[in-house]
Amino acid sequence: MTPTTAHAGLDAVILDYNGVIGLQPTTDQWLRLARTALWPEDDLPAFKHAFWTARTAYDAGQLSDLAYWATVLDHHPGARRLRELRDADTDMWTSIDDHVIDVLHKAHESGLPLVLLSNAPRHLSDVLDRRPWRRLMTDAFYSARLQVCKPDPAAYQHAMNATGAADPDRVLFVDDRDDNCHAARHLGLRTLHYTGHPTDLAAALQPPN
Repeated sequence: MTPTTAHAGLDAVILDYNGVIGLQPTTDQWLRLARTALWPEDDLPAFKHAFWTARTAYDAGQLSDLAYWATVLDHHPGARRLRELRDADTDMWTSIDDHVIDVLHKAHESGLPLVLLSNAPRHLSDVLDRRPWRRLMTDAFYSARLQVCKPDPAAYQHAMNATGAADPDRVLFVDDRDDNCHAARHLGLRTLHYTGHPTDLAAALQPPN
């Protein structure tokens, strides 16, 4: 838990998805996507580099599925391969940490408002909105719909407005990326730099004695 997270009362929580609720992709999942892209399996680092180079623009809704994958592959895939790439890509990000979900269920039952703020492309956003755990969230904001990614302050502002909290110091922001937490702290939010331990999240959300 970061020093900025205190055991004081909270009015709301803003949560990242991937790396907090969602589990990071496995090597097997990366290899499946690389094979779908017809990328040499022995050159996975180069595939990941190509994948991430255009990802911010894709997450921000500035690139269509076709434009994104054409950038990654340096050629336009056919319609069938495009669907396969999008599906394999989406599948990589939909495994969740059940222990984190248990913590969020308890927070939800206590009446604490939970808001999702995720950098995610449009198709993945639509898939996540249909997941059962999404009902725990008062609202959800995705970069492709906002047309802006964290750590841009505008992304946080949308989520902060949705919490209805008057004091940002009574809102906890949870993210696995330190740069996103740094931007949140700059806006006055309390932060938890999540490092994969659900007990840290449970402690941060525990009501004061």
